[in-house]
Formats: sequence, C-alpha cells, structure tokens
Amino acid sequence: MRKITVLFLILSFFYACNAQNIEKSNKDGVAINQFDDISSEFQDSYENNFDPLSGYNRIMTTFNDKFYVYVSRPVVKTYKEVVHPTARKGVSNFFTNLGFPIRFINNLLQFKFKNSWDELQLFVLNTTFGVGGLINVAEENNFELRYHDEDFGQTLGHWGVGGGFHIVLPILGPSNLRDTFSLFVDEYASPLKPEDKSFYITDSTDKSIGLKTFDKVNSTSYTYPVYDKMRKDAIDLYPYLKDYYNKRREQQIKE
Repeated sequence: MRKITVLFLILSFFYACNAQNIEKSNKDGVAINQFDDISSEFQDSYENNFDPLSGYNRIMTTFNDKFYVYVSRPVVKTYKEVVHPTARKGVSNFFTNLGFPIRFINNLLQFKFKNSWDELQLFVLNTTFGVGGLINVAEENNFELRYHDEDFGQTLGHWGVGGGFHIVLPILGPSNLRDTFSLFVDEYASPLKPEDKSFYITDSTDKSIGLKTFDKVNSTSYTYPVYDKMRKDAIDLYPYLKDYYNKRREQQIKE
C-alpha cells in the first residue's frame, strides 16, 4: 500500500519551443507583404489555438478541479487555520531559500548577472543569519535585495524557444511542452531531488515528495482564494486557465 501511495504521489507531482521577408519589385512587394501579414496573423492564431491534447486537457482540468475542491482545499484551509501565520511565513522563507540554485543558474543562463548577484547575496545572508533561511533577513532589515524568480522554461523562452502545445498536468495544472520538459531540468538543480549526495537534502523519494507536498500546501495557503475567484468567474474553466497561464508565462519571460 505504501508503494502504491508513493507511486501515486510521484505521478501526481511530475505530470507539471523567423519569418522570412521576400522582396521583389515594389508592386509585387506590396502584395507579398499584405499576404505575409495575413499569413502571420493566421499563423499566430493557429499557434495560439493549436491544442492537440484538448480532449485530455479538459478531462485533466476537471480532475484537477475536483481534486482541489475535495482534497487540496480542505487540507489547505485546515492547515491555514491551525498553523500560525508567523510559522507559515518561516516555512515559505525556508523553501524560497532552498530554491536558490534554480533561480541563480537560470538568471545566469539569461545573462541577468545583477539578478544572480542579488540571489547569491540573499542566499548567503539568509542562510547564515536567518536560521537556515527561516527568516528573510534582507526583508526584515529593508535591504534593497529581492528574489528574481526564473526557471528553465523562462530561460528557454528568453532565448526564443516557443511554448509548444498546451498540457494540463495532474495536480500541477496548466503547462506546455517547453515548461513540462523544463520541470525535469530544474529538478537536477533542486536540493529537494532525492539523491544520496551532499548537495541534496533528501536521500529518498518518500522524503522528497513529502517536503515538496509540504511546500505546496504552505504556498497554496496564500493563493487558494485566487483560484476560488477564477472558478467563480470562468464560464468555461479550461480555456480560462489556459489563457491565464499563457499570458502569465509571457509576462514572466519578458520581465
């Protein structure tokens, strides 16, 4: 039974890509440019609406929503009611601090060296003087340092790789081909990866999933009202969440 539970959690957690200008004579050029504009608009529309997994995505969106309503939300609400806000803040600080390698590496890969330097300072400061990251020393003392959230999906997007078709992952929710692949890449830079090496803090899948689930529950305790509002506002939940995810990722990549 324990192995089945672990397998379910693993599957639940991990199931989270130039146009050419053609010039002729001026007369032909006008016609070609007009065709290119129309073609470009059609291509953009096609890429935005290309959804080969729409059937699966809708089913998985429904599954995730039911899982949220009957499992996640009750657990998260109880957690929020029981755990003191100061403790939840400490947990949030701790896991944010643990995410340093992912943010640091991806800022470097995007040549955002100032951001990488900020990340390094924050990690050293909060790990050393913030009780292993439980306290955000920089925030408490009003230092001009802030986290710069970057993942490998944003790095690929920064260098022009498109998202590919949309994928809804079990439990994790909306994603795309690029970002799903990036989850596995970022996993190698995460201290929560189950490896028996000094860099990683967990040596088994059970411990890794347990800590990741704890982090997810704690972070969701701050954000679940947002999803509740989305559920209320959405006429059709799947395209609503899909559009929200795509716009949010575009904004994150541009920042």
